[in-house]
Amino acid sequence: MAAKLDIVPLNEWGFFHLPPRPCVIAGPCSAESEEQVMETARGLKEIGINVFRAGIWKPRTHPGSFEGVGTEGLKWMQKVQKEYGMRVCTEVAGERHVFECLKHGVDMVWIGARTTANPFLMQEIAEALRDTDMPVLVKNPVNPDIDLWIGALERLNAQGIKKIGVIHRGVSTPDKIKYRNSPQWEMAVELHARYPELPVFADPSHMGGSRQYLAELSQRAMDLGFEGIMIESHCNPSCALSDASQQLTPPDLIKLLESLVVRDASTEDEVFNDTLRQLRAQIDVLDENLIFTLASRMKVSRRIGEIKKTNSIAIVQPSRWDEVLERAEKTAEGYGLDKEFVKRIFNAIHEASVAEQNK
Repeated sequence: MAAKLDIVPLNEWGFFHLPPRPCVIAGPCSAESEEQVMETARGLKEIGINVFRAGIWKPRTHPGSFEGVGTEGLKWMQKVQKEYGMRVCTEVAGERHVFECLKHGVDMVWIGARTTANPFLMQEIAEALRDTDMPVLVKNPVNPDIDLWIGALERLNAQGIKKIGVIHRGVSTPDKIKYRNSPQWEMAVELHARYPELPVFADPSHMGGSRQYLAELSQRAMDLGFEGIMIESHCNPSCALSDASQQLTPPDLIKLLESLVVRDASTEDEVFNDTLRQLRAQIDVLDENLIFTLASRMKVSRRIGEIKKTNSIAIVQPSRWDEVLERAEKTAEGYGLDKEFVKRIFNAIHEASVAEQNK
């Protein structure tokens, strides 16, 4: 069972003022030079951004790629603090990174998706941050494992770190989709439901992988009630040494932010509230019907399992499952449902059905 988290509210961090939303953290994927850092920070400050991000150490799949400028870049971040009065943050992936950030007065750190998935590194980072008041944002792990995400938060909290938030950046997928990472918003929604006090940011840059998707992903985050976004901005994206295609110039970023529609969490309008209650009542009935249908399906699955065992037939029948999945996707398309969404649901149902047949 997940432990209760002791969290300091976002509006007490001294970084953001709530409302309005979204709270914005922006800056280049990587700090590349002092000139690039300062020019980008200046552009962001001019459009009202107060929290500057830049990667100092870059975890790359293959050696030989640009892996960040290292500790030297933290001196440029100090200059951003001094000249523009901005808060600065960067990614840490181990104890040494944390100590360097503390030594250079970094205001906030975030933990990347690969690091979140490693309990040993998370424990190391948590212990290095012990007795500090530094805010920490934790990205979801690369695979859709909400317990790994929660475990990372618990490790930080156990060391007395209370200014904690999360960044949803989607998950890796072998499937061909338009985005770089599969959004799987339901993962962040479930986490927020378990911990309503937990600040949630979206990372549309890594989720989309391309400038053309940043606006729609940012809007979706607002529709889901996220507190803010961490988004990549570069003074000259075409020359960026990493992730050039997903970065915006500061002028383009302000256009995106001004296009967002941010809705209130509640209203005193009785007509609206009454209509909403009625619609939610319909949802409750439909949810109960879904559960009844799933229970009925599992009963049939158990019966199929009994027949297979009696006749010494293998539980998993790949060709049969391919037929079921193909039919489900075609049916979903006919009802205007997203095929990837339906595929994920049916894969979960299949996994549970196989477990039932193996009992």
